[in-house]
Amino acid sequence: MKGQNLHRAKLEPYRPPVWLRNGHVQSVWPTLFRKVTLPEPETDILATDDDDELHLDWYRQGSDRLAVISHGLEGHSRRPYVLGLARALMADGWDVLAWNFRSCGGVMNQQPRFYHSGATSDLHAVVSHALGRRYQNLFLSGFSMGGNLTLLYLGEQGEHVDSSISGAVAYSVPLDLAGSADVLARPSRRIYMQRFLTDLHVKMREKAEKFPDLIDVTGFEEIRSFHEFDNRYTAPLHGFQDAADYWARCSALFRLSDIRVPALVVNAADDPFLSARCFPDSRRVLGHHVQMEIPKWGGHVGFVQHARDGYYWSERRALGFVRQVI
Repeated sequence: MKGQNLHRAKLEPYRPPVWLRNGHVQSVWPTLFRKVTLPEPETDILATDDDDELHLDWYRQGSDRLAVISHGLEGHSRRPYVLGLARALMADGWDVLAWNFRSCGGVMNQQPRFYHSGATSDLHAVVSHALGRRYQNLFLSGFSMGGNLTLLYLGEQGEHVDSSISGAVAYSVPLDLAGSADVLARPSRRIYMQRFLTDLHVKMREKAEKFPDLIDVTGFEEIRSFHEFDNRYTAPLHGFQDAADYWARCSALFRLSDIRVPALVVNAADDPFLSARCFPDSRRVLGHHVQMEIPKWGGHVGFVQHARDGYYWSERRALGFVRQVI
């Protein structure tokens, strides 16, 4: 199979063509131009303990190994970066489960809360649901916010992590949520911030219609940063004192050393979303099971590679790491 061929030669460091050696180009290019085609997934609805639901996409081919993929902020289970990794893993013999955070994937959830960077109870529900299918090996993967969620979950599990979970790989991870919020508040990042806020405004309007006593979108247009959005919505809806409390409690940076399975974090040095603290290099912070790699290029969830087989460098790296730890 195609995926098996990726392991026969040593993976070279990521060296994109000159025109892709720009973090902004890398961050935008896949969204605009990448197309990944997979068979239609089997959809599933997972009920949560608080009378809500999570929408899942299963790609099953009879394997005893399952990869669980978590998307990024305002993403969903069928974004090209999710499908690209799913395709590569399936070609290497894995089943894949890509799930949607609450309110993502085109279906609004039922509760006032939606999703956030520390909603590990939802990931735990997905993992527990998958373990009920009697897979021998589970591998977790996440992109951006989904990467933070994945690593935070493994850190919280610590020594009690299920023995079937064999490892994780996370890309473009805002390990330091406060610092990343500061970076995205810069005028030079306005185009990204405005895109996030536009999408979130649509959701908050729908929430406000359903829960008018809890949610008010008056003056939403004046919000310019995650500092303001998280203070006004994320924190109160999810039980945090304010944005600072939310970021402090949900940044995976502070739980990396508690992780007890092999985990790879790949953050590009030119990622326009990440702060300096998103690139930890000390063993005290990383612990003994987390490996940090910092390619010079790659942008935010980029790592574009023009190859005949359609794989991006990040997918080749994930397969290499999976083969190493399994």
